Amino acid sequence: MITFESWNDAQAQIPDFPADSETKGALETLRWAYETYDEKLVYACSFGIEGIVLIDLIAQIKPDAEIVFLDTNYHFKETYDIIDKVKARYPKLNIRMQQPDLTIEEQAAQFEPDLFKTNPNKCCEIRKIIPLQKALAPSTAWISGLRREQSESRANTNYLNLDKRFEKVKVCPLIHWTWKEVWRYVTKHELDYNVLHDQGYPSIGCAPCTKPAFSIDDVRSGRWSGSGKTECGLHTT
Repeated sequence: MITFESWNDAQAQIPDFPADSETKGALETLRWAYETYDEKLVYACSFGIEGIVLIDLIAQIKPDAEIVFLDTNYHFKETYDIIDKVKARYPKLNIRMQQPDLTIEEQAAQFEPDLFKTNPNKCCEIRKIIPLQKALAPSTAWISGLRREQSESRANTNYLNLDKRFEKVKVCPLIHWTWKEVWRYVTKHELDYNVLHDQGYPSIGCAPCTKPAFSIDDVRSGRWSGSGKTECGLHTT
């Protein structure tokens, strides 16, 4: 558990990462985080385009880093395909597929079929929030690919954040990156990525709850479209 005392200590130690560095502070942030938290640091990756960038940066610092994917069993086939490609490209990475306690059939029996339609928050709690809680239990800090540009709710994200939901330090190396810069890095380094990005999906989650975005100015507009829901709850209190 992160106490306010340990959080204040962490903030006091964190270097001043220059936003105009080659990776806009991302590589420096990751290097500091792994030096500080070592095996107590885990990356929870959705394998979207930001995740591809972070994995490539992480592999430069800690080739055997632990990466957790929240396998809701509702993901697109293309998402599982890119995970296989990442495993082949970075064979030393420890990529763990974190499963929910309930299968889709068990969830339907206990609640109702297609819970993602009638109560998407409950579905996200069962298949994402609780699994991440379990995955992070042994850790002190976790890495996220949040960028300030992504949405209004993420505009004030810092390199280092006190995550009150999971009682961890949340490290966000890409906060200053723009959508164009993410893609420029992927193109420059010829990285594999989820092909759904080429089909109008800038943000990719579970298949039943993800549609192509209405506008590139709001990359998350295709998530839970029409429901008023904008976050799965991993990044809210």
